[in-house]
Amino acid sequence: MAQRNNIGILTGGGDVPGLNSVIKSVVYRATETGRTVTGIRKGWKGLTNMNHADTGEARLDRQLTRENTRTIDRSGGTWLHTSRTNPRKVASNKVPAHISAEQLKKLSFDGKFYDFTPIVIENLERLGIDCLIAIGGDDTLSFASVLSSRGFPVIGIPKTMDNDVHGTEYCIGFSTAITRAKDAINRQRTTLGSHERIGVFRIFGRDAGFTALYTSYITSARCLIPEVPFDLDRVSKLLMEDKHNNSSNYSLVIVSEGATWTKRIVDEYGEADAYGHRKKVDIGHALADELQRRTGEETIESDLTYDLRSGEPDAIDQIVAITYANIALDLIRDGVTGQMVGVQNGCYASAPLPASSAGARKVDVATLYNTERYRPNYTAKLGAPLLFGHD
Repeated sequence: MAQRNNIGILTGGGDVPGLNSVIKSVVYRATETGRTVTGIRKGWKGLTNMNHADTGEARLDRQLTRENTRTIDRSGGTWLHTSRTNPRKVASNKVPAHISAEQLKKLSFDGKFYDFTPIVIENLERLGIDCLIAIGGDDTLSFASVLSSRGFPVIGIPKTMDNDVHGTEYCIGFSTAITRAKDAINRQRTTLGSHERIGVFRIFGRDAGFTALYTSYITSARCLIPEVPFDLDRVSKLLMEDKHNNSSNYSLVIVSEGATWTKRIVDEYGEADAYGHRKKVDIGHALADELQRRTGEETIESDLTYDLRSGEPDAIDQIVAITYANIALDLIRDGVTGQMVGVQNGCYASAPLPASSAGARKVDVATLYNTERYRPNYTAKLGAPLLFGHD
């Protein structure tokens, strides 16, 4: 079994709390076994745009040691920085200046995008990286799967506050997101009650409603998720019932950014990113306006998106991050690659890296969501995992 002595690590996509705990834990465990760790800055962009002639701070690789990672787990974000670059779709106007015409001729080109996968592999080999740990959501991990299919050793670690990666019940960042959402909503109850209004809280969840659903679970709020288009008349009626049954005369609803009401599709705007995603029009604002028009009651709309992914991780995310990192090193030690660390049936496990065709993991509506009441299901939990349900 070949010893993988130099491990690369990168973070891609949106930042979440817990990423620095993974990085530090990988470095500490690797150095204990005589391995070195190379950090790739700016995610897949680092390996796409890397110029080996760069020096100093301009370099997109960094040797990681126990000394320079000692305190990074005490803060949020990612010490290695990140991007949403897709190496398989590099626009012709974003080709790095140091890439020669001869190099471009060797790359696949569809008239608009170059496939930089060969460049990424070449850069990994020039750095002497024997195995790469890629930390990210379904977009980042889908390219990790491409690298693995081309024969480069990769281990994936899932992170996203949406918790929607196939093959795992838990992604780093999820617990902190719902904890922060709960705190923000509970603080704003005083304002809702003081003004006797309907509160609309927009939360991340473009394709899956896990974050809204579990925030609703712990705040006893209604929730609207992408998996189930909602009937606006029924939502209005339920929120008015909640308001009249509340001694403080307010009600609230949590809405995923990708939720939509029956017979209406949430508009998108702006240029698509490298993975084909465009920004969603603010469903929270649109819903608050429509509720006010239909009920005659004043509304307050609050955007809880980016605030939930900033700052340091909670205890669960830090525990999971440290454990995922150590399992990744166990797999590498055992010569296993092409896998993603995760949780299945409530236990730590590994699964094949998710392909881009897999899309987002969805809420199991039949078991987790009450479509009549727009609430989570609280019953029939005997035998279920302690946290977050089955994949």
